[in-house]
Amino acid sequence: MTETMRSVRQETLGTSEVLNLTDSPIPTPNASEILVKTHAAGVNPIDWKIREFGLWLTPPFGVGWDVSGVVVAVSPGENRFKVGDEVFGLPSFPNEAAAYSEYVAASARHFAPKPQSLDHVKAAALPLAGLTAWQALVTAADVQAGQKVLIHAAAGGVGHLAVQIAKARGAYVIGTASAAKHEVLRELGADEVIDYTAEDFAEAVKDAGIDVVFDLIGGDYEERSLRVLRPGGIYVGATNPLAEAEIKAKAEALGVRGATVNVAPDHADLAQLAALVDAGRLRPLIAETFPLEDVRKAHELSESKHTTGKIVLTI
Repeated sequence: MTETMRSVRQETLGTSEVLNLTDSPIPTPNASEILVKTHAAGVNPIDWKIREFGLWLTPPFGVGWDVSGVVVAVSPGENRFKVGDEVFGLPSFPNEAAAYSEYVAASARHFAPKPQSLDHVKAAALPLAGLTAWQALVTAADVQAGQKVLIHAAAGGVGHLAVQIAKARGAYVIGTASAAKHEVLRELGADEVIDYTAEDFAEAVKDAGIDVVFDLIGGDYEERSLRVLRPGGIYVGATNPLAEAEIKAKAEALGVRGATVNVAPDHADLAQLAALVDAGRLRPLIAETFPLEDVRKAHELSESKHTTGKIVLTI
């Protein structure tokens, strides 16, 4: 193994032009960590938001979190993995992971065995989006068979996985998406699809008795979604986790429940996602792949907000 690797880093905040492919030292795994040779890295909207606005990170830093690859080193005393294991995960989130790199070092508990039925590209599309959907629908909402679940932005990176997770738990799934994406959503298991550009979703489901709303849009969708829930139903928002107290207060006033989801690395949840995949009940859709050197193009496509499924970098 050489001492350096290709890695995407940025010295300042800004447009995709601040992303640079550099030679960086290969990280050394600390206690309880593993070193993974990255085969593919997922691109998520949070990646370009961090790139442009920093939010909680200050440059210089490496970009990205989603990883699928092969273990090449294990710290002494770490027993979950051995060299040669194929893994996928959400290393170090929300701290810097620099996943757009040839190697990533992070806690072994931020990884799980890669789904056997997926290649690395599709596995890299799962962690952040899949965990967000799982932790919203399963951990927060505890979706049950027979419940009616409304998912906004149902064809997006998180949404298309949420549709499948809710369906796998036996729910009746309603998704909002533009008309061009309806066929794909029905193939993924959606029972109804609402074209938000042609009709008001709140009017369309006002008498449906919605048990769970998973909101990936925010803004005025928040209050409108709270009002379509049946008494005791739950709204889970993914766009502004820090507003949870406010959302809970609004929900309580309407006789429903409110929650937010702030995704966290969790090997047990990753294993649940992998099990659904290998059972044929969950599949990530790939919008497009880019080689690492085209990372700027990948970010520009992500910022367009018009993709169906996930964007992945091949490394």
